[in-house]
Amino acid sequence: MDHITYEQFGAAGDGRTDDMPAIVRAHEEANRQNLPVRAKEGAVYFIANIARTAEIRTDTDWTGAKFVIDDRDLDNIHAPIFDVPPEGEEVGLNLETLSFGQSEIENPTGKPLYVSVRNDGHRDFIRYGGNQDNGSPRSDHFLVDPDGSLPSPVSFDFEKITSVSARTLPETVLSIRGGEFTTIANRRESKYDYHARNIRVRRSRTSLSHITHLVTGEEDHGAPYGGFLSVTDCAKIEISDCLLTGHRIYWTMGSGGVQVPMGSYDLNFGGVADMKIRRVTQTTDIMDTSYWGLIGTNRCRDLVFEDCVMSRFDAHTGVTNCTIRRCRLGWQCLNAIGFGTFLLEDTELCGQAVVHLREDYGCTWRGDFIIRNCVWKPFSGGDSVFRLHNSGKHDFGYGCYLPGKVEIDGLTLPEREVLYVFNDWGEEDGAPYPMHLPEEVRVKNVRGAERTELCQNPARMPQTRFERG
Repeated sequence: MDHITYEQFGAAGDGRTDDMPAIVRAHEEANRQNLPVRAKEGAVYFIANIARTAEIRTDTDWTGAKFVIDDRDLDNIHAPIFDVPPEGEEVGLNLETLSFGQSEIENPTGKPLYVSVRNDGHRDFIRYGGNQDNGSPRSDHFLVDPDGSLPSPVSFDFEKITSVSARTLPETVLSIRGGEFTTIANRRESKYDYHARNIRVRRSRTSLSHITHLVTGEEDHGAPYGGFLSVTDCAKIEISDCLLTGHRIYWTMGSGGVQVPMGSYDLNFGGVADMKIRRVTQTTDIMDTSYWGLIGTNRCRDLVFEDCVMSRFDAHTGVTNCTIRRCRLGWQCLNAIGFGTFLLEDTELCGQAVVHLREDYGCTWRGDFIIRNCVWKPFSGGDSVFRLHNSGKHDFGYGCYLPGKVEIDGLTLPEREVLYVFNDWGEEDGAPYPMHLPEEVRVKNVRGAERTELCQNPARMPQTRFERG
């Protein structure tokens, strides 16, 4: 026997019988024998609304099979369907402090590590607006090479580190591929009860490919989803050739006491370092405003998106280093805050701005922004490349920065008299938390605007060097 099947453990594959008990047992045996799992081509596996999780530790191939996931009247909304748990050895690291930009630490193992650090004594991302909150402890997540060097440097100052987690990376890549999954959507009250009926990945060096996720049965209300493909606290992940689905937008009462649209995701990443997403598209129209954006990310670094078509990219509580290349982004477009270098290249963007710097987290980008050979098709108006608003009166837990250097080389847009690089972000005179301003902005090869100006309010940036090509 060179692989395990679900049928060996009693799966019917008829689309009616609950096959989840058989699926769980099959993966348990595959893990015990270290054998891959293969689904039966043409089978339709029904997954009932009972909380059961199958643990994947071996290569899994669902090619040619379908799965129907019933999310109506769930007994537990937080249990994933498939879980890929961490592998590698937990190791101790003696870290007491770290500095912004630090690019080396001591690595006594001589092996590549995934490291998470935290300071419970300081809170960041203290959110402003309709979904306001008190933020979360300062944290960072990064790779460490065998010699102790960091492929990308630390994103915050850590005057104190209250906890450290470090784990060696597995030596091999775990492959999960194929399969068409259809979720019968929940009909719960429209409030922030995120459903986790998903494929959850927590193992470094995992590849997900050729997975399709469809959604049916959405009504005029429902609770949100936290990502059908959910990847957290790991490194060196690849997602490729997947077809996913946007979820309907529902409204709820936010913590700020006002009605807010409620985000629901098919892709969700948190604390991931070094991830590549290639040729990922969605079934729903990227310009349909009744559907929420496909993807949300939190505290990730070194993300690369290539040849993707998505209604939105969103760096929610920050990303460190991101590349978007040969993609098409729809009506919610590109929402970001973070650090390092953001490269936007050969991409079509359809938002109100090319880049929306999220005002609920201070519109901060502490690093550089490079835009090359892109096309902007504004969804509804818009006359600035960067759109932001920060009065300077709210403490987000960190200083807020506009990109230190902006380079725009090749941008095509509808014809207009003037294009601004930045809008007037509304900072009040004498505000206690003013924005740190760019050092240099260089613009050339803009097609469609008779002239380009630095800012709608030139008085905002008296010291910024502005060069037109």
